[in-house]
Amino acid sequence: MKDAFGAPQSLLVLGGTSEIALATARRLIALRTRRVWLAGRPSPALDAAAAELRGRGAEVRTVDFDALDPASHEVTLGKVFAEGDVDVVLMAFGVLGDQARDEEEPMAAVRVAQTNYTGAVSAGLVCAGALQAQGHGSLVVLSSVAGERARRADFIYGSSKAGLDAFAQGLGDALQGTGVQVMVVRPGFVRTRATAGLPEQPLATGPEEVAEAIVTGLRRRSETVWVPGSLRVVMAALRHVPRPLFRRLPV
Repeated sequence: MKDAFGAPQSLLVLGGTSEIALATARRLIALRTRRVWLAGRPSPALDAAAAELRGRGAEVRTVDFDALDPASHEVTLGKVFAEGDVDVVLMAFGVLGDQARDEEEPMAAVRVAQTNYTGAVSAGLVCAGALQAQGHGSLVVLSSVAGERARRADFIYGSSKAGLDAFAQGLGDALQGTGVQVMVVRPGFVRTRATAGLPEQPLATGPEEVAEAIVTGLRRRSETVWVPGSLRVVMAALRHVPRPLFRRLPV
């Protein structure tokens, strides 16, 4: 449950080494979040992230989690919820892939789709069911503006995020009246390790800006959060550009 200051007391991160997720965790810990689970594949990076958050005053545990193993999700995530209520679940795992390579290697493209969409559907439904059973909580789904309209430059990644976005919106509608909130976060280009070396896009942000928007959205109980907010207007226009013209735009 939230504490007297309105901040969530517990947080489960799916994608425990995500820079956006860790920036969000730091902000929530500063607002009195005290229990954090970081779920991801075992690695020195996951251990280092847990140690860093412990240094900020939180009780942190790591959880073995593999988005590509949906059959394990119910048991793995069920153990977390068995330890006590979870106020916020932040679903932050995903892969960008390599568009040129993935077009030549279909199984690489399948891996992008399975990670970003199939794995998220499985984990999202498991967490939503657990949140509903406890009667409260928020599921934050890290989507992307890339899912708003497929681009030649990244249509494999974008299509996986489009599926995720539609799933999360429908799940939010299904959970209306249960005490569980679903919030879809749509950042544009974010400067992270994953995007290092890629040409920077207009309206680029960093993990801290996305984290701030997530925390603000949780406080406001928003259903959709754009980062930066101006992307809402930009995408409203781009959505209706005729395809022959859209193909020629430098987006």
